[in-house]
Formats: sequence, C-alpha cells, structure tokens
Amino acid sequence: MLTERPTQPENPSRQHRLRGQLATREISGRVLEQWQYEVTASGRIWYCPDEQRRVVWVAAGTGHPKATE
Repeated sequence: MLTERPTQPENPSRQHRLRGQLATREISGRVLEQWQYEVTASGRIWYCPDEQRRVVWVAAGTGHPKATE
C-alpha cells in the first residue's frame, strides 16, 4: 500500500522504483526517490515517499507516460 509501505511493494511487477533520469525528483528543495504504481495497462501513479516528513507525494495521469519506455 502506498500509504503504509510505499517502498515495500506487495506486487513488484506493478509497483517499482523508477530508474535513470526518472529515479529521483526534487520536491521542496529535497531530492526524493521516485516510484511507479501501474494501476491499469496504461494508467500510472508516480509517487515520491518522504520518510522524514512521513508523506507520499503523488502525481497521477490518465495515459501511459512515454518517458518510462
């Protein structure tokens, strides 16, 4: 679950850390790991767990992000 264990996927084939240039994202001046949850064949949720603040920053879209191909 993203709310309880955002970096410990229950289904690693659908939830994983992004790699390369997408592996991190800067939020509020801090660099955080960036993860992806595959909701459907084309729907993705990108999120950045912030353990220090105990927050998960979320970005969602309706289409498949071409950047991950």
